[in-house]
Amino acid sequence: MITIHDAITDLHRIVYVEHKPQSTKRLERLADYCVQELARRGLRGVAKEQLVPGIGRRKQWDVCWTHDHKVRLGISLKSVLRNISGSMPNRLDDLMGEVANVQLHSPEIVVGYVMIINSDIDNDGKSARWFRSRVQELSGRERPAWAAGMVEACVVAEASFEPQPMLITAERDFEIFFDTLADQVIDRNPGLQLGTGASRAVLGTKTDADPVDATEPEPPIN
Repeated sequence: MITIHDAITDLHRIVYVEHKPQSTKRLERLADYCVQELARRGLRGVAKEQLVPGIGRRKQWDVCWTHDHKVRLGISLKSVLRNISGSMPNRLDDLMGEVANVQLHSPEIVVGYVMIINSDIDNDGKSARWFRSRVQELSGRERPAWAAGMVEACVVAEASFEPQPMLITAERDFEIFFDTLADQVIDRNPGLQLGTGASRAVLGTKTDADPVDATEPEPPIN
């Protein structure tokens, strides 16, 4: 069983031990953790790194759940390990643009957002507190007010990486995050027959091998 602590440890290994801060694999263990936790809540067939159609263009999302050939849930995973104070405002803009792109195409999609912040270089946690407060203001998206640019749930987690990796944010924040996402998926897909909690069993879900409704051609990138 994967824990959030395992994901933080793996991030530390790739970035600080192997010195690969730009590795596309640095959050892969975190994605595995998300897949596991969603499965525990009944969402089977969750996949990693899937193309999701948007109003502007298709974009690859870190974690996705597809039902009836359409992506119904997407989770964006991010980390800021250096230049925290300078990058936080841009990260907020990126978040709003990223989620609005998919929501304007599919208003019913459920969106989650996870940010890992290196607390070792955050001055008294000011940047993390600022960013968390702003993202929380953008959280709690529910029907019928499906505002574009908001998310259903978020976790802005602080972690220390020196001398050893350690999660500072309460692990309970992640439990609430996954519970909220699962509840919103159930609410927006009434055709699913699920129980409650970890005993949920999804009927008729599609696996990551099933086709996704993302047929529009991707424009060339200059």
